[in-house]
Amino acid sequence: MKRFWLLFSQTVTVLLATYFVVGTLKPDWGGLRNWRSGGVAVLQAPAGDPAAVPPGSFRLAAQKASAAVVSINTSKAARQHPNSGDPWFKFFFGEQDNEPQVGLGSGVIVSASGYILTNNHVVESADEIEVILNDGRHARAKVIGTDPDTDLAVLKIDLDRLPVIVLGSSDALQVGDQVLAIGNPFGVGQTVTSGIVSALGRNQLGINTFENFIQTDAAINPGNSGGALVDTQGNLLGINTAIYSRSGGSMGIGFAIPASAAQLVLEGIVQDGQVTRGWIGVEPNELSPELAETFGVKARTGVIITGVLQNGPAAMAGIRPGDVVTAVAGKPVANVAELLSRVAGLKPAKAAPFRLLRGDQQLELMVSPGVRPKPKSKPRLQ
Repeated sequence: MKRFWLLFSQTVTVLLATYFVVGTLKPDWGGLRNWRSGGVAVLQAPAGDPAAVPPGSFRLAAQKASAAVVSINTSKAARQHPNSGDPWFKFFFGEQDNEPQVGLGSGVIVSASGYILTNNHVVESADEIEVILNDGRHARAKVIGTDPDTDLAVLKIDLDRLPVIVLGSSDALQVGDQVLAIGNPFGVGQTVTSGIVSALGRNQLGINTFENFIQTDAAINPGNSGGALVDTQGNLLGINTAIYSRSGGSMGIGFAIPASAAQLVLEGIVQDGQVTRGWIGVEPNELSPELAETFGVKARTGVIITGVLQNGPAAMAGIRPGDVVTAVAGKPVANVAELLSRVAGLKPAKAAPFRLLRGDQQLELMVSPGVRPKPKSKPRLQ
């Protein structure tokens, strides 16, 4: 027994010595590399294939979409006061600041012809617009058209070999889907952040006339406006447009305009020079118990019509004050914002079914929308 124990101990000693020598002289043989830093031995995993994508990485989606996301720099000449040269004016009010105003934002290249989608508030009133591509190229941009009602604008640049983002299906989004936000926050350079879809169909925020926002917790900061919200395949789902913040920075609540809505604006501006929306000429209100009692309706959901424009599309179709609209073109309507969006999405002169309640009676009327007039102030007739 003593002989076997002696043989075992000698074998273990030889194997440990061999492992030590091999680990020191040929570390790659053991799958680990041993290197010294400041006299301390550190074990390092062997370098893998640099082209291999780690599990769970969004590298490919970021690379695919980032090329088509641009930074936008704007400048606006200072407006001089007509009396700025008067010595008495200078005495009382001091020297006026004549420095141009500058702004930052982002945009998305959506066409090889050079069309770029961004937010209207990024380029509004700008005298000069410079677009900086992710590959370092610069170009002056011109405004093709704007749509303040959705806070979208279309720019155009003249460059060749432009990267173009692929439009995804924003209508197929579900809460919990992973998304990436790409833009130029605070002017630090292109940045990619990740998160999930937190909510869909956000409206009544008072940001735009037409609201149907995608809400996300992917970090969106000043400078991200007009940038891309993409899926994990790098396809465009929305245009980042606003954040909820008390500090000016991201608090985990950001909003993006769905790509489906942005595409309609893009096509309208490029093809017709403007966005054409449906309009029926009614004054809608949220359905409250007081209004329901006033008009004698028993509906619990929908939008109550309190006014109808004489000889307007709704009046011609038979809609009356007191009617409660519950659906437009087969899509349910729960509030004024939804009714506004549903009607705006209709094609003028093409009849669409409106489902409504009149007292205890359920009706379906075909309404041929007109063209929504451009409001001079905040619109009331929808």
